[in-house]
Amino acid sequence: MCLSIPGRIIKIEDETATIDYSGEKRTASTALLKDVTVGDFVIVSAKFVMQKVPEEEAKKTIALWDETDKICNCEK
Repeated sequence: MCLSIPGRIIKIEDETATIDYSGEKRTASTALLKDVTVGDFVIVSAKFVMQKVPEEEAKKTIALWDETDKICNCEK
């Protein structure tokens, strides 16, 4: 089973998006989902942007993930 954390697109060049995951930045291809823009929250799998996530839902998920880190003492 995989868990995916939403990240926010901070830059798009050609078909490559830079995605910010609470300070950690990764890149992913937008070849499979062309309808994304800077500021969108997205789910990535296998280095491809797979799905846009509504901002409110993304923020709730990120907050829950952060809380889980605190509970299990997994903080960065």
